[in-house]
Amino acid sequence: MSTWKRDIASGLVVLLPLLVIAFVVSWLYEKLAAFPLIENITFDGVTFPWWFPAGGEEVLKVVLALVVFFMLTLAVGYLMRTTVGRLGEDFLDRVVNFVPGLRVVYNASKLAVETALTGTDELQAPVRIELLPGLRMTAFKTGKRTDDGRDIVFMPTAPNITTGFVIEADPERLEETDEKVEEALTRILSAGFGDADDGVDIDVTDEGIEDLGRVR
Repeated sequence: MSTWKRDIASGLVVLLPLLVIAFVVSWLYEKLAAFPLIENITFDGVTFPWWFPAGGEEVLKVVLALVVFFMLTLAVGYLMRTTVGRLGEDFLDRVVNFVPGLRVVYNASKLAVETALTGTDELQAPVRIELLPGLRMTAFKTGKRTDDGRDIVFMPTAPNITTGFVIEADPERLEETDEKVEEALTRILSAGFGDADDGVDIDVTDEGIEDLGRVR
């Protein structure tokens, strides 16, 4: 009895992440294909080779849109290395900040992208903070400090790391760890049941599945 349960659990551990990835990719593809600019792309007068699949025009539209977006991103990034690019960014920031509602969305999204893509080694470094005596929680450094010298850290919720709390803490309240960002995130995403180790021992008993996913 316990053997086939263990086999099912092991299969789910492998297949469920793949199904989630397939669902996300399919959802993104449908959204991109339905985007008005992509829908308006036509291939009138274009002769495709015999091996080109029927209905492949829609896939080709999405691929072309991704290529154009990548090239545009690369070109803008190269421009930002110049004085003209930096002046253009400053001008855009000033214009957007004149619009009360738009500036909140613009500044928040810009800060999020900068944090995710252009952070330093200190950015997002996992730390432990003791909020209550004997109770430690995992947080991540943001690389920012308040005027009075406190470190600003982000403490995500589990398993949804897109929400959490922004905490201003004294540096001595933060305990440095030897963990990598991936290890700390894996523990939070798995609600404490997993880590980034290669070996995962799944033990399922007849009494229940409370040991499912426990890392030994």
